[in-house]
Amino acid sequence: MNIAKNKFDKIYIEISNICNLQCDFCPEVNRQKKIMSYELFTKIIDQVKDLTKEVTFHLMGEPLAHPKIKEFVDYCAQAKLPINLTTNGTLLQNKNNIEVLLSPIIRQVNFSLQSLSANFTKKDAEQFLNKIFLFTERAFSERPDLYINYRLWNIGSDEMRNMVTGFRKSHRIKNRLYLHFDSRFNWPSLMSEESSDRGFCYGLKSHFGIHADGTVVPCCLDKEADIALGSVVTHNALEILNNLRACNLREGFARFELREELCRHCSFIRRFDKKMCANRDLISRTL
Repeated sequence: MNIAKNKFDKIYIEISNICNLQCDFCPEVNRQKKIMSYELFTKIIDQVKDLTKEVTFHLMGEPLAHPKIKEFVDYCAQAKLPINLTTNGTLLQNKNNIEVLLSPIIRQVNFSLQSLSANFTKKDAEQFLNKIFLFTERAFSERPDLYINYRLWNIGSDEMRNMVTGFRKSHRIKNRLYLHFDSRFNWPSLMSEESSDRGFCYGLKSHFGIHADGTVVPCCLDKEADIALGSVVTHNALEILNNLRACNLREGFARFELREELCRHCSFIRRFDKKMCANRDLISRTL
């Protein structure tokens, strides 16, 4: 893959690894708590704006809790770089956050609805849901082009798992509002019993991530930067993406080889196996 010529589908930019909730399906971050500075953010955008179709304010943490969220969105607008933003929706009582989400540069907003039932009583959760519904109605009027996803992920019961297996995972509700659900998965960990040296991942092919401190990782599930490819604080993003470790990782995926320890302990990667095996030759030719 020629990084200079082929754009990524998205780049995950973790503007903060701090969240205002604590959900059982979202593991605790062991890294130092960090919010990204405006200076680092603008430096990143300047480096990646020609490398990707959009940026996603997500890895760990709640993006709307960042004190500079409006400035970050405005800078992306200046760079003409679309934003995909994931939020738990609990900070919509701040009217400024609503205005931020309605910014024309934001292409899609994802609401993690499962976080509400995991943290609040039914009564309190309904209050937050109502704010999300009110935002959605306003978006229908003011931003009919905005994609909105209501996410019900990490479904755990047998009944719900069967529903996910038997039906499409994304359902259009109205206009560009979708309900999206998926089954529970285990976050990759070096301590996981999962172990395999064969498999494929879209990391460094369709996406990569940048942590709040500037560390570049190949995958949106590398929450502890176990595969730290470099830092945009000291090196250019394009240089990092073409360094020896990154190239070795991409080459391994093209050959269905998991060359990094974290990848060998990742169960999520199994979701790609059947589909990717059918397209192995095509994948190899894209290197």
